[in-house]
Amino acid sequence: MVDYLTLKSVLEHGLQQQETRYGLIDEALHSRVWLHSQPTNRVCLFFHGFTAGPYQMEPIGQHFYRAGYNVLAPLLPGHGRAGKWDQDTPPPLPTDPKVYQTFGIQWLNLAGRLGKHVVVGGLSGGGTLAGWLALEKAAQIDRAVLCAPYLSGSNRVIDLFVKKIDTYFAWASAPGTDGVGTPTKAMPPLGYGGFATPALRAVLEMGQFCQQRVKQTPPPGQAVAPIAPTFTISSESDRAVSNLDHQHFFEAALKQQPQSWYTCFNKVLDIPHTMMTTAEGNRYQHLLNVMIQAFVESDLTWTEVEEIAYRMTQNRPFNTVVADLGWQAKCSKDLPAMLTMVDKWPIAVKRSRGDLRSGVRSPRDR
Repeated sequence: MVDYLTLKSVLEHGLQQQETRYGLIDEALHSRVWLHSQPTNRVCLFFHGFTAGPYQMEPIGQHFYRAGYNVLAPLLPGHGRAGKWDQDTPPPLPTDPKVYQTFGIQWLNLAGRLGKHVVVGGLSGGGTLAGWLALEKAAQIDRAVLCAPYLSGSNRVIDLFVKKIDTYFAWASAPGTDGVGTPTKAMPPLGYGGFATPALRAVLEMGQFCQQRVKQTPPPGQAVAPIAPTFTISSESDRAVSNLDHQHFFEAALKQQPQSWYTCFNKVLDIPHTMMTTAEGNRYQHLLNVMIQAFVESDLTWTEVEEIAYRMTQNRPFNTVVADLGWQAKCSKDLPAMLTMVDKWPIAVKRSRGDLRSGVRSPRDR
């Protein structure tokens, strides 16, 4: 077994040297690692979007590093390679989802040597990979964060096209990507200028597998939940992927794992599919990072989150509500920021209909 400091040195220096030999389009496409001098209680493993690069994980990686986490943001297979890519010679992206899955498992095992509890996350196609790991390797994962995961596209006709037609798709603007195939002016000139549709098909197949897998009932007596606690994050302004599928995924995950959370940014915030950075169009980048940290550091079921949110609709401050419930130790200091993004109206409607579970009561209620 390689000791921690040796592994740290390899990741900080040897990995970059190896990627330099690939010949990358830009320095921003190198894998990122933020490692402390010793293993940490939690370690984060973040995957970037399809045809993009680890630069997307720079803000959230630094955020969690400053919070005391070790953080890894590797360059996905076949991504970032320099070359004259076009219709005749498309970029060398994987066309078999197993390539991503093997890569994800390798990095998950590596992350497990850098900290006690592993958090996986990703954007778009990277979120799809994180979701697959949350389902297939639930016992190894403490939390999973899926930012606009590519479970399917926002247009079913485009999904059918991706499934059936082998062709080349070129961006309508400068090289760059929003993660699954919608060009955006906010993107820096990084990543590939196009791709062959079989490459996107590989990610779509993985996303559709996740949609089916999360609905499967676990066998009787299974000791581990069939999915790790998962936070699925959508935006109403996202024109690339299906928010409805995100919601269905969350609802299915919640039946299997009560600590699964969900939020969808209101359209008024205008948060695009590329939600990880200000440079890619998210003016609320810091809020997103804080919300994710609230999920990672809380020990609450979604029912409990709804209970707190509902009581806050009665003009009761967060600290009072949590104290009444005796849940101070279960709540992250960042949970109030997360709750500002929770739509409390449907929660209040459920309570008025008697649908919200009534078993959560404070000592004062009793």
